Amino acid sequence: MIFNKDGTITTVYQEKISLTTFLKNLNEGYPKLQNDNLILNLFTFNDLTAGDVLEFLNISNTHRSRGKSFVIVTDKVTYEETPEEIIVAPTLQEARDIIEMEEIERDLGF
Repeated sequence: MIFNKDGTITTVYQEKISLTTFLKNLNEGYPKLQNDNLILNLFTFNDLTAGDVLEFLNISNTHRSRGKSFVIVTDKVTYEETPEEIIVAPTLQEARDIIEMEEIERDLGF
């Protein structure tokens, strides 16, 4: 896995690996990431479906219950195709914007 940490945001991505292996590696490496806002960059997965994104539901719920943001970046699945518990953004910049808005909401107590 490749981690790119910038302040309180860690972007996670990996090249040339199956989605199942990516999810397994993410779960194993999660203790190191649990205190950061996470962006999962899934652009390398060309055949991604809404069902594939749902595989991240448990870790997303766990992470968000800790008061941290969890955003999946892909242009293969839209946010309309996934439940509201999973946040999907089409670009890395939009994912960062979502995290910034969520941090403001948390600071204001929403």
